[in-house]
Amino acid sequence: MKILCIFLTSVFTVSCGPSVPQKNTREVAERKRECQLVRGACKPECNSWEYVFYYCGVNPCCVVREYKKPIINRSTAKHQK
Repeated sequence: MKILCIFLTSVFTVSCGPSVPQKNTREVAERKRECQLVRGACKPECNSWEYVFYYCGVNPCCVVREYKKPIINRSTAKHQK
């Protein structure tokens, strides 16, 4: 009887196992790290001045667009005056 209880306990323990696969959690953590490397953030929704780099798990990785100063052509600027 004692052996049966030990056997059932071990079978029950093994059958439950972890609820989340370890590979999936590691992959999500890796994606979040990559998102931070490109100076992004995993948020539920991106703003209009951000673009979606990729998805870290369920949420998108939002990266701020770079501001590029307008190029003024000096030769045409002098002729317009």
